[in-house]
Amino acid sequence: MKDIKLIKRERRHKRVRAKVFGTAQRPRLAIFRSARHIYAQIINDEEKKTLVSASDLKLKKSDKGKLSLASDVGKAIAEACTKAKIKKVVFDRGGFKYHGRVKALAEAAREGGLEF
Repeated sequence: MKDIKLIKRERRHKRVRAKVFGTAQRPRLAIFRSARHIYAQIINDEEKKTLVSASDLKLKKSDKGKLSLASDVGKAIAEACTKAKIKKVVFDRGGFKYHGRVKALAEAAREGGLEF
């Protein structure tokens, strides 16, 4: 039997994905947060291709906490987007509540130059 938190997150994710769709002009910034790691992808849903990705697995580990690692991932995805000439995206929080690590990643991506 599934955990109630997972069921609620899946419900929120379905609700968000019904409204959010990435195009070539405005691809989708999708976030996935696990217990240990955080991942971000820029996805063109029309072609069903991942254009850019970043995660804390690719970053150098240090004694930083999860929150600062999430903001580092946000900066890394924004930097990769500027190299790929992507400025505007739509934000897909993946059913996760907009606070904590998800919020830190989003704010760091905005500071890095992404518009959403």
